[in-house]
This record gives sequence, structure tokens and C-alpha cells, in this order.
Amino acid sequence: MVASILDEEVFGASGEVRDREATRGVVVTYPVGTATLHNGHMASTRNELARRLASLTGFSYAGEYDPLRHPAMPTYFVPSDTLDSEAATRAGIRRESDLFGGVVPHPFVATKTITHPLPDAPSCVPIGWSREFPRRVADVVLKGASAFAKGDALSAGNTLLAIGPVRVKPGGGIAGLGQSVVDNVIDLAIALETIEPDAMSRSGVVVEENLSDVTTYSIGQVRVADQVATYCGTQFMTKNNRGAEVYGGSDLTVVRGGFDRLLALPLSEEVALAIDQARTYDAAASECFEGLYASRRNYDVAQGLDGAGSWVSGVLEQSWRLGGASGAEIGALEAFRADPSLRIVRATTREVYGEAPELPTGAVVYYSGVDASVGALTKYAVTEPHGHPR
Repeated sequence: MVASILDEEVFGASGEVRDREATRGVVVTYPVGTATLHNGHMASTRNELARRLASLTGFSYAGEYDPLRHPAMPTYFVPSDTLDSEAATRAGIRRESDLFGGVVPHPFVATKTITHPLPDAPSCVPIGWSREFPRRVADVVLKGASAFAKGDALSAGNTLLAIGPVRVKPGGGIAGLGQSVVDNVIDLAIALETIEPDAMSRSGVVVEENLSDVTTYSIGQVRVADQVATYCGTQFMTKNNRGAEVYGGSDLTVVRGGFDRLLALPLSEEVALAIDQARTYDAAASECFEGLYASRRNYDVAQGLDGAGSWVSGVLEQSWRLGGASGAEIGALEAFRADPSLRIVRATTREVYGEAPELPTGAVVYYSGVDASVGALTKYAVTEPHGHPR
């Protein structure tokens, strides 16, 4: 049961509870790994999204999770990353309604590596690896292989180079960071050498056919409290302050309800195919990895030309955690909550590096400043009626 929004503020600026009887539950952030740093654009974005989720759930925002203060009341978590079952159990997370994000049985299941099979006779196989999953999704992903040892990756990549350029992707990478495209075995070996041994054994690496003239679609669904929103849209890349191409935002068409509502829209053949591929990938993951559950499910689907010039389409990876499109997802849920008659919206996120941009009307800013790691950056989201001209 979702609690009603409180009229009285029950937490101080630090998130300290003033009156435990005055609230039915709290929303807290849950930093994982390097996200335990409390400043910067990632922490700022996570905090703002958690505040907005507090309003949607009818709970109160209580800052970062503190096991000494929060276990006495219902707690909704906003983790910085997908959690493994052990971490989720320690925090008291048991089902998808307990968090915005997801839980996996083993850490590697949250990475890109589950998308492709391991090479024949691999030298390293993580505990819990599913041989069935890559077989189930073989027809809805690109050609590629995953590995948890450099020798395995080099062998698999060398085979792929026979059909064209290869993209090397660290299994745990985000926003396109750390990826490289190679067209010969020497450059492949150099690219693999940049991955630290611990990262290789923990998160692995993907070697995958590289596409040109690419369109990347975001297909997903979010469930918060009593609301469900499902969407499709496109991603675009931008240049960061170092000149590297990284994720720059998403433009989403979001419907109230499930995939049946989304598929009822007039969609192009390309978009309909991307949705079908994402749903196949999602169903296979749920069936092949026991203990997986998620309230936020997002899939990147790439469509473009392969090394032979043929048009192909395939799921690149999953995201069962807070992501770049989450500002748009939450904005859509807010619009549906505010207007029960509303059935479809356009929701957009933008990440702009360098000088702060002029913001569109209605923009919600999640971060604007100079981050110690990436430099000047502005992140915002806009939600509008579907078909609204901009």
C-alpha cells in the first residue's frame, strides 16, 4: 500500500528523522562502489531523482541510506548500480517494489557480457554463467563474444575481425566510456591491454561487430508504486570536454501501461523490431537467471550497417539500474500521476558538456556545474505532450 504524501516535513537537511510516527516510509539513495563519493554530477543526479521518486511513492526523502536509522520503517531504495543478491539482502531489499533498479544473482549478470557466448573452451568462466541465455538471444543481438581473460578475448576478437571492424567494450563500462574500435589484431591486443586484470576477471569484456550509420534505440519499462510506464525512443551521442563521444541524451515516447499500449501506436518497422528484440532479451534474462528482478528495465538496440554493408539490428546491452534516461522516465510518471486521463507523453533528457545551455521551458535540472571528473556539465529533462513541437 502506498502511503499518502505528508504535509509536515519530518526530516532535517541531513535526512535525520524528527518524528518516526509521522511518516509511513522513506526513499533513500544507496551508493555502491565509487558512487560512495558524495559530490559530483552522479551523486547530484541520484539525489534529485530520489527526491522525485519520494513524491511518486508517497514516502519522504531521507538522503543516503543509514542502516542505524532507517530499518524501523518501510524503505524504498535508489541504488547507484544494479545490486547482487547478497548486497540486496543485507539492505533488506527483497522484491522489485523495494527499489528503483534491479537485483541480479551474480555481479557479472549486470554487465554487457551476458549478451554473447564465451569462446570455445574458455580459460575463465564466472560462477553462475548461463550457457542457455546467449543461445536464447542469438537471433536478437549482434555477432560477438564475451570473455573474462585477455587470451580468450584476443582469440574471439581475431575471429570476428575476419568479417569487419570490431568494437571492444569493457563489461562494466557506461555511457560508451572505455570503448574502442579496431580493425587488426595488433590494435585489438593494445585495446585489451588497457583493461585492468581485476576488471577483466570481475566484469569481463565484449568483442562485437562494429556498425556504421548507427541508430541506437532505448526500449524500456519502469514500475513505481501503482504506476507502469513503457517507452521507446532514440539515443544520441555528444562530445565530452575531452572530445570523446559519449552518451548525450534520449528522446522517448512514453505510454501509460505495458508493451501492449506501446505496440498499439503507429510505429515504423524498425522501431517495432527493436521493441520485439528487447522483449525477447528481457524474457530470456528473467527465465535464465534465477533471482533476477527489476523495476527499471532498459535495453539499448543498435541498428546500422555491418562490415559487409548489410543492415542489421540487435540488442547491445541491458540496464537494470538508474540510467541516463531515468530523468525522462520519472518525468513521464509524474505527468501520468498529475493527469489520470493522460495516456502518452514525450520525455527527453540531455547531457550538455561545456558552457551551460539555454534551457527549454519546463526543464528540470539534475546537475549544472563543474564536476571534478568530467568538467562543466548540465543535465536536464523535459516532459511534454506527445507531438508537441519544440
